[in-house]
Amino acid sequence: MLSDTPDLIGYGAAVLTTAAFVPQAVKSWFSRDLSGISLAMYGLFTLGVGLWLIYGLAIGSWPVILANGITFVLAGTVLALKIRHSRRK
Repeated sequence: MLSDTPDLIGYGAAVLTTAAFVPQAVKSWFSRDLSGISLAMYGLFTLGVGLWLIYGLAIGSWPVILANGITFVLAGTVLALKIRHSRRK
């Protein structure tokens, strides 16, 4: 049982950190108002999450893979919307 504890903690962290991005992605998608979003921050953040995803794949850690895979999609969506919004101005 104790050997499962790190994975359980990892899954808990994955659910919480990934769920934290859902409201921002949904709000950005529906409102298309990304004026308060920093392009540089989201660019760096999405790159960092992508690297965490690659790291998770390299070590075979499902909590890291799942959390960062989902977060990468969510953050990438917000980043793409921000880039598209920035080009229109």
